[in-house]
Amino acid sequence: MKIVDALLDMNTSPTSELAARYRADFPILNLKVNDKPLVYLDNAASSQMPQSVIDRLIRYQTTQHANIHRAVHYLSEIATREYETARRTLQHFINAREDREIIFTSGTTDAINLVMHGYGRKFIQSGDEIILTNLEHHSNIVPWQMLAEEKGATIRVVPINDAGELLVDEYEKLFNPRTRFVALTHVSNALGTINPIKSMIAFAHQQGVPVLIDGAQAAPHMKVDVQDLDCDFYAFSGHKLCGPTGIGILYGKAKLLESMQPFKGGGDMIASVTFEKTTYNTIPYKFEAGTPPIAAAIGFGAAIEYLSKIGLDAIAAYEHELLNYATEQIITIPGVHIIGNTRTKVAVLSFIIDGVHPHDVGTLLNQEGIAVRTGHHCAQPIMQRFKIPATSRASFAFYNTKAEINTLVEGIHSIQKVFS
Repeated sequence: MKIVDALLDMNTSPTSELAARYRADFPILNLKVNDKPLVYLDNAASSQMPQSVIDRLIRYQTTQHANIHRAVHYLSEIATREYETARRTLQHFINAREDREIIFTSGTTDAINLVMHGYGRKFIQSGDEIILTNLEHHSNIVPWQMLAEEKGATIRVVPINDAGELLVDEYEKLFNPRTRFVALTHVSNALGTINPIKSMIAFAHQQGVPVLIDGAQAAPHMKVDVQDLDCDFYAFSGHKLCGPTGIGILYGKAKLLESMQPFKGGGDMIASVTFEKTTYNTIPYKFEAGTPPIAAAIGFGAAIEYLSKIGLDAIAAYEHELLNYATEQIITIPGVHIIGNTRTKVAVLSFIIDGVHPHDVGTLLNQEGIAVRTGHHCAQPIMQRFKIPATSRASFAFYNTKAEINTLVEGIHSIQKVFS
């Protein structure tokens, strides 16, 4: 948060050449859509992949591919080594204490479900309460609703104000002797709001309550230090961090992971099996049943190495510069309204145009080669809070440019002319 706050007051632009330096690393950005240069502004849904990650995936598939943890032959040993190296890369990326605290999953959704099944179903009982927030993605709502229905637990929700900020005082009032778990997002995918999770985690811990953080939208935009945050669980996905789809991680404190029941049963998550009894493997393997997405994990590690070389601080500074520029341009357009106006946000700009449905906005922008996200963004409670059906969302990455934002602004003006 200190880094982000400092960026808000920056008057200079030391990173303005970041896109020019790294844009060429992304071959898909040369694509044309409807005979127009692609302007890719849907990074909150999925970022693009640099050539170095693509090359790493090809190298694995052509020279290193085998199953892992199961054989002593050359290829299996190589694949196992590269897979575990990727785990250590992710450990260092978020400053986890041990590599065994990093569980490979298929993504953030899978990671949250793992905690719901492994921790929630074991420790949450009838009458217990789970705290969520009004800023959650569906993947951090639905699993807890399923658990609450099964166990007879209750969901409590932290409200937000008109700027899209959590009401932290109300959060603290929700705690009582029945509170057993907190699950909250680090950054809102629909609004870009950065939540004050460190202080919220500390307050929950004062009440003896563990906390899961959905970091899907935070990890691509800022440094994450799980030891500093002191969160109990932290989840994010590879495809939002210039990596492959189908891969993500769950960080969990070792003591908690060891106390949890497995989510899935099968090969590699066991120590021994008889028809009378199965004993489980140690963490992290207890939660990685079956053949994992080996290539995707290795590609994820390569993506993290790529981003680490650029530097998360430099990425955050440049993306905030883009966000400020886009906000300044769009907020002055009559009939266009930005949803979520907090100063503490990442490079996500969610907006509506008077008299135009967001789906029409997306369709017309696509004709100009501009890719934005339209809809409720798997965050329907936020839309209900602002009494709107959907928004158009432009989300920026370090390879985007101010010229692309100008193209977006021109596209918005063109849409208004169509509907005038």
